[in-house]
Amino acid sequence: MRYPTLDQADLKAKRVLLRAGFDVPMENGEVKDTARIDALVPTMRYVLDQGAALIIMAHQGRPEGKDLTFSQKPLVPILAKLLSAKVLFADSCTGDATLKLSQQLKLGEVLLLENLRFDDREASKDKAQRDAFAKELAVLADLYVNDAFTNCHRDHASMTGVPKLIPGYLGLQVEKEVSGLSHAIENPRPPVTLIISGAKIETKVPVIEQFLSNGKDILVGGCIANTLLAAAGYDVARSKFDEAFVEQSRALMLKSEGKGMAKIHLPMDAVAATAPTADAKALDLPVEDIEADMAIYDIGAKSVEEYCAIIKTSGTIVWNGPLGLYEVEQFAAASKKISKAIRDATAKGAVSVIGGGDTLDFHERYGVPLTGYTFVSTAGGSMLDFISGKELPALAVLRKK
Repeated sequence: MRYPTLDQADLKAKRVLLRAGFDVPMENGEVKDTARIDALVPTMRYVLDQGAALIIMAHQGRPEGKDLTFSQKPLVPILAKLLSAKVLFADSCTGDATLKLSQQLKLGEVLLLENLRFDDREASKDKAQRDAFAKELAVLADLYVNDAFTNCHRDHASMTGVPKLIPGYLGLQVEKEVSGLSHAIENPRPPVTLIISGAKIETKVPVIEQFLSNGKDILVGGCIANTLLAAAGYDVARSKFDEAFVEQSRALMLKSEGKGMAKIHLPMDAVAATAPTADAKALDLPVEDIEADMAIYDIGAKSVEEYCAIIKTSGTIVWNGPLGLYEVEQFAAASKKISKAIRDATAKGAVSVIGGGDTLDFHERYGVPLTGYTFVSTAGGSMLDFISGKELPALAVLRKK
């Protein structure tokens, strides 16, 4: 591991500033799902068990100013119960009152800071403002721990500024993400297959380029497939696609025809309908036969069969994004079959890495087990950046010298 890990830190009698990745769903000040908090319990418990005091900072949503509907305060009783510890609350991330609370915090106690994004400096485009905020956060503690992988691609004060000022370490969840995702890019077991889908091809281009050079097959779905089909000269009728990236998509497909490059597989049939609804009449048609009043909402049965055959012979499989409009069940068939094919391949020895918010939502929505994969990432943007070969800003600042 090229980054300092928590087991390398001397935590005894120290104040530890943890950057958590909570951002939990809330309604009327009530937390509706504690999964993101639960995931960080091992790190929080480890810090406390080592004889430290724990100060937690996190963000919630995208508030405009200090909007208390985005307050972190409802997390206090949840943390107290999960950690069996006294949890105090600071109604500001910085300032004299918060500094005093941190200094008076007893070993084994927890201090939760208010929403980081109530301070505009957290995500300011002005580096001087971010640095000033980071300095005020850093004085609260002796050590810094990053356990917010979902935010590691952000150059925010709490992510990249604080660890420049006090010693920093990976939290257990971030360490698990880095180790798990490394299966996809560091000596992957060949042949390597990328399955990529989603609404915007712009965010997926770096990933596709990475796997063009280092993979064997790239299987596409969703609006990404529609954009590539349009670039290949097909009339995608009313299907959603990214017109601004047609030329770049054409260049990607041309590149894939080069020697040693992975092959981009386009769906040759698709499930199309006149409306994206459960009661709409859906037809599985060759892509050249999509009618003018129709749109593509899933890949077709023949394409799924081809994709599954490729998955079956793969050594490493990376999946980000359901292949169709999975929220409507009649357009979720391809994703269900792809999921089973990946899990079957994993059971026979393949390494599978999956992730992305929509991918996880698909599994939860249809009760598809996550236990059949080698590694499941909880991140979206950070996962994409990591598997595209980029070093994430919040990890780069922690790299061992």
